[in-house]
Amino acid sequence: MKIAIISEHASPLAVAGGVDSGGQNIYVAHVARQLQRSGHQVDVFTRRDRALLPAISNMDGVRVIHVPAGPPLQLPKEQLLPYMGEFSDFLIGFFRRERTPYHVMHANFFMSGLAGLKVKRVLGVPLVTTFHALGRVRRVHQGSDDGFPDERFDIEDELVRHSDAIIAECPQDEADLVELYRADPVRIEIVPCGFDAEEFHPLNRDAARHALGWPRKAFIVLQLGRIVQRKGIDNVIRGVGVLKSQHGIDARLYVVGGNSDTPNEFATPEIARLRGVAREAGVEPATTFVGRRGRESLREFYSAANVFVTTPWYEPFGITPVEAMACGTPVIGANVGGIRFSVREGETGWLVPPRDPAALAMRLAALQRDPALARRMGEAGLARAQAEFTWSGVAESLQAIYGRVADVGTAPARSDSAQTLRSAAGGAAR
Repeated sequence: MKIAIISEHASPLAVAGGVDSGGQNIYVAHVARQLQRSGHQVDVFTRRDRALLPAISNMDGVRVIHVPAGPPLQLPKEQLLPYMGEFSDFLIGFFRRERTPYHVMHANFFMSGLAGLKVKRVLGVPLVTTFHALGRVRRVHQGSDDGFPDERFDIEDELVRHSDAIIAECPQDEADLVELYRADPVRIEIVPCGFDAEEFHPLNRDAARHALGWPRKAFIVLQLGRIVQRKGIDNVIRGVGVLKSQHGIDARLYVVGGNSDTPNEFATPEIARLRGVAREAGVEPATTFVGRRGRESLREFYSAANVFVTTPWYEPFGITPVEAMACGTPVIGANVGGIRFSVREGETGWLVPPRDPAALAMRLAALQRDPALARRMGEAGLARAQAEFTWSGVAESLQAIYGRVADVGTAPARSDSAQTLRSAAGGAAR
């Protein structure tokens, strides 16, 4: 098949960890590479956000087309909706000039879906949509801090009605689509995010700590990902503070991410607030902001930590818990969204309320006091990641869905992966 992946604000070439550079960038990059390795022709369309970018870049055999829509500057995704008309017009012109027509489009995020809908109406190319986050869910959790207009809700409603298939990243995502958007469950497929075993695998902890310059015998808590308020990093800091004040356990917290390689309060303003939280919690000397790091070094961070913690307010899926499990590290995650599915309670780690530092501290204390339990959880997480969350498995499920909506080959009506995840979700929900 010839596949167009649309990702208006999240380029697969971007370094993850910035305000608007995270899970979606990783998802698009790995899905595109895996589909290309499977023999498909894959093009990724993303907005041109720098003046010196070429018209087309090559990413391991995948063409990345930089779409001229709006000024060639890095802009917050909340400011991009007015440029989606230019984006869709470019797509239509590009598609028409191609000698071989596209069999299917896969839109990522609602603005990409808006552009894809126009292409579908003009050229008839089938559209598959992954929302990655839903506007109505975001509004519940962010309220007036949500920078997107109410127009987003109508666009998402239209996408739910007119997409040929909708990808939900976890059972909670599917439930939100059905309950908040009246989506037809028959057109929803559950396909999770994944990890690359070449990129993420367990390393010797002592060796990883030596490479990072971390103390060999400390109890180390890792937080890794975008440094934005909804990720709940303040809750992790307060949890480490409660661990010290109420459990008598000293821990070191390393926070990896941000808009610059060196932790910078100007590039990443949220760091200033979080440093204040650390002071109030009495753990400022034990809290280290590392800065942004490249994908190639992240396995060292996961492997060096005793535990990976992520407690966002909401999370459609969350790739970082899967990456941590793939490195054999137990995970304590917020009992929300996709984390509720990827982390098996009491087996690969624990689930805690998203704004409850005392509950987090209690679970941290249990792991610190029982290294054998932590080791068993890490081993269970590794086995689960390898069995359920590989990018090759994700691509296999997606290409079956693409084939069905594009009427190419004999794809099953529903992917086996989706049925497996629904069955597993029943147990997870209980």
